[in-house]
Amino acid sequence: MRACLCNSYGPPSTLVVEQVAEPVAGPKDVIVRVKACALNFFDTLIIQGKYQFKPDMPFSPSAEFAGVVETVGEDVSEYSVGDRVMGYMRWGAARELVAVSEQDLIAIPDGVSFEIAAGLTVTYGTTLHAYRDRADLQPGETVAVLGASGGVGQAAVEIAAIMGARVIACASSEEKLNFARSLGAELTIDYSKQPLKETLKELTGGKGVDVVYDPVGGELSEQALRATGWEGRFLVIGFAAGDIPKIPLNIVMLKGCDLQGVFWGEALVRDPAGHKRNMAELLKWVQEGKLKPHVHAVYPLEEIAVALDEIAARRVRGKVMLTP
Repeated sequence: MRACLCNSYGPPSTLVVEQVAEPVAGPKDVIVRVKACALNFFDTLIIQGKYQFKPDMPFSPSAEFAGVVETVGEDVSEYSVGDRVMGYMRWGAARELVAVSEQDLIAIPDGVSFEIAAGLTVTYGTTLHAYRDRADLQPGETVAVLGASGGVGQAAVEIAAIMGARVIACASSEEKLNFARSLGAELTIDYSKQPLKETLKELTGGKGVDVVYDPVGGELSEQALRATGWEGRFLVIGFAAGDIPKIPLNIVMLKGCDLQGVFWGEALVRDPAGHKRNMAELLKWVQEGKLKPHVHAVYPLEEIAVALDEIAARRVRGKVMLTP
């Protein structure tokens, strides 16, 4: 089978597509023929050795996929050959066939395409976990989303709006903010031109925001934290800006607010039932037409370097897909 391989750390141009042996199913394993797999910002890091996980070489990037069950192990009871499924595996999905445990799969309901299903797990799963399990987001609350036009930012705007929150999308250009408005953002801030803290305060009548969703980090984090209201919640999602901020804890004390870490990858290991509930909710929203994930582009496996360069250059609006 064909697989995209990272044989040594480096930029996307160093990735190769080669023939490798097909996986063999263990007793509890399911072999899935990948119809679509998604790329995320962390894929640009993992191939350079800059991510928290460092797989043994060679490995394939891409953590989420959707496809059709091709083979099942002798002890598999939940899935059968021909079933449409989606899943998450940290890395390794950029190939024609993957072997995963049946507990890591979720059935794809009718009416949901492989491309949409493949892109739901990481960004949308992270976001629903952040809002529901960590921040306990309530209808009518105000959410400020930083980096509001990327894959995770898109999910944050869409899901907050579906949950009945008032969304303030924050990004670095009018083009990105126009995209965020199309996703359900009520208000917007161009933080390349407007001071983030002061503008968030102004847009909330001085009250401050109830929840900050921050996948960016860097200098924006403290500005957004200073714009939270009393007993606000600041969701630490990631550090796309590259710098991990050092937060003055006196701000947390004076506002009575909470800094909440969102480590979705560990949460799904510790609470698999909660993860499945969240994924069922997301798929239901897609079926009902409430959630309409935007696919930025679909690339063939051989063009993975082009796709990752797009993500690294911050030119992406929504999800980037590969079709092995």
